Amino acid sequence: MVRCTVAHVDLDALQANYHSIEAYLARQAPPGRQPPGIIAVVKANAYGHGAGEVGRALEAAGARMLACADIEEGIALRAAGGVGPILVFGALSVSDLEGLFEYDLTPTCSTPAAGKALQAAAARHRRSLRYHLKIDTGLNRLGFRHDNLDRTLPELFVSPNLACAAVYTHFATADDPSHPLFEQQRARFDDARERIAGMGMRPPVVHAANSAALLREPAAWFDFVRPGLLLYGVAPAAFASTLPLRPVLSLRSRVVAVKHIRAGESVGYGSRFVADGPRRIATVPAGYADGLDTRLADRGQVLVGGRRVPIVGAVSMDMLAIDASSGPVYPGDEVVFLGEQGGERLTVSEMASAIGSIPYEVLCRLGSRIERVYSRGS
Repeated sequence: MVRCTVAHVDLDALQANYHSIEAYLARQAPPGRQPPGIIAVVKANAYGHGAGEVGRALEAAGARMLACADIEEGIALRAAGGVGPILVFGALSVSDLEGLFEYDLTPTCSTPAAGKALQAAAARHRRSLRYHLKIDTGLNRLGFRHDNLDRTLPELFVSPNLACAAVYTHFATADDPSHPLFEQQRARFDDARERIAGMGMRPPVVHAANSAALLREPAAWFDFVRPGLLLYGVAPAAFASTLPLRPVLSLRSRVVAVKHIRAGESVGYGSRFVADGPRRIATVPAGYADGLDTRLADRGQVLVGGRRVPIVGAVSMDMLAIDASSGPVYPGDEVVFLGEQGGERLTVSEMASAIGSIPYEVLCRLGSRIERVYSRGS
């Protein structure tokens, strides 16, 4: 049984986006320089698309490494059949580290406490553990502070069971071309790598560029880039026209009931929508438990019969209402929240704009009870 509300994930579109990024890197690479490899970011259940299927498809497309948020996500990728290197971005100092060894995951070391915990775990397993070193150049979340490395890194570098396989940083404002912090972070990262080299450590791999930085500045590419949102067909607004992308996910449901209301009658909890005349209201079995934001009430739109139709009244846990007065609508008719119907299209960016959010949140919040149906082709 499949519920009415279904997310369709087009794996051909996903792989086409991967190859579009790959081609862009090849075109824009400086003369005589190899284009960087791609670390495909599949954290948060592959941005709501389903990490197992997406991870396998990206590896088949040529991704040299997958990246996820924590050890549990890495284990799920392995269980789903991921065979290549898997980088864990998240903090590990208070984590159960056994999964790193059992499932062959590559940790990020981003704090002195994490370094000590990784060394102790590797010693217990009598293993040499390869890690990626994260430098905080201004995001001020995880990472060794760029201006304190002489004090914090020497102990890590002499850890007998740890081997630094890469060094990286993460940009805070790459999607804002006017913000000065991006260039400041680049300069700090350059300085940090010089300091690390002065300690006798030269990690063989360097990476820094997320989706926005990838499109913004080839000088930030280094050996690998880390696209996330780009893979799923959404570009940061400032770079939306830089390369061709195909939306990977569409979200669809069905009308389950149609009701006529009179002028002055209201719809939904709180009586937020009051009809100013006769209206035909259709009920759709999708709500905030499925990840549809409550702010879509009286702001969002859906497609029915190739027409844009407004969401009216409160978004409930399991259902919402649409004002279908503009044309014929019947129980069983398809409703499109994201995707194309009859030549009209609703995008993730449009939905995010309607609720004052970002595309990342719209995709990542899609609920676990929504069936993901995978296909090849549109």
